[in-house]
Amino acid sequence: MGCRNDFIVCLFIFSFMLISQLATALPKNEYLTEKLLKVFPYQLPEGVKQNILNLGVSKRYLINHYNSEMVMSETGIVDLCLEACKEAIEKACLSVRDISYFVAACDTNPFLCPGLSHLLVRKIGFHPYIRHANVQGIASTAFPNVLELAGNYLAAHPEDYVLLCVSGVSSYWFQNQVRGIRDVREIDQINIIKNKAKRQTELRKWIATMEFFLFGDGAAAAIVANKGEGLTVRKIVQVTNIGKKDYLAGYARLSALNEPFKFGFYSHLDKKIPELGVKYTTLALKKLLGKNLEKTIKTARKWAVHTGSEKILNALAEHHGIQHEKIRESQKTLKEYGNLAGASLPFILEKMLSSTRFTNDDVILMLGYGWGFSASAAQLNF
Repeated sequence: MGCRNDFIVCLFIFSFMLISQLATALPKNEYLTEKLLKVFPYQLPEGVKQNILNLGVSKRYLINHYNSEMVMSETGIVDLCLEACKEAIEKACLSVRDISYFVAACDTNPFLCPGLSHLLVRKIGFHPYIRHANVQGIASTAFPNVLELAGNYLAAHPEDYVLLCVSGVSSYWFQNQVRGIRDVREIDQINIIKNKAKRQTELRKWIATMEFFLFGDGAAAAIVANKGEGLTVRKIVQVTNIGKKDYLAGYARLSALNEPFKFGFYSHLDKKIPELGVKYTTLALKKLLGKNLEKTIKTARKWAVHTGSEKILNALAEHHGIQHEKIRESQKTLKEYGNLAGASLPFILEKMLSSTRFTNDDVILMLGYGWGFSASAAQLNF
């Protein structure tokens, strides 16, 4: 592993690590964007409706739509992750006794503590003494991050199997924050408001509306090992916070309210995110591929690119010269499931493997980017 000090760029090289199985799970409840527009608590202006359609999401699946509980239940996210984990183990022809290390990643979980891995250990059927790790708050780069954890473990335990679970459940945040919203303004009207506090309030309402229609729910699981067949993970690169305040481009945070036992939720999506996504992924790819950059970009069979939004996907495709066919699964995943946060990349990979005839040494380039602010790039070989 090599690191630079001026800003964080880390390169992880694995001698031999395979993603041998992938599995995904979706909630049963499907919501079409057109129908959600009709049931939204406020009649949206035409310009805002067009902003929503421009996100590129035609439908998504949600655990909860307008959860009325004051204390949210963890049952939905646990059941969804459990389904994905059990399917991955079964597809790999393994039992829970064959898994030696378990890593779970999530951004939203009704329990701040204990973490998702703690909630899943006994549900999956693991022994209480199994090694496990909980990773929270790394959003769209979650899958490359947990792959690194698996690689580090397998370097010391080369005969073992690792189970990874990535939750892309965001409805706990984004479906509830729009309750009671009224008078959502078009972005051009917001930008001309002179009062800063008023402008920020209106922008926050607009962002909450976009998040409501952009994000979907899903969970993915993967079996990782140093043996067998599958996608070989060659290299992974992480780039984090080039600028000191870049993390403020996209975030979710809690804020204290002036009442006992009450907290508020605050999220932000900055207009700089497409620009930062291009900048960070460019640096990550340069570090990942070095002198083979141009050749590998041209010859890569497929690209798995995080489903930020249609605008961001198009910007990245244009900047990196990615042909439509090579990024088709990313666009289709966004359209059918919405932005799945950290679960988007394994969803895209699973879709690729089920619909594409690969040959030996075909290269898949994987890009994650977003809140942090961070980006990841990985080279996978079939």
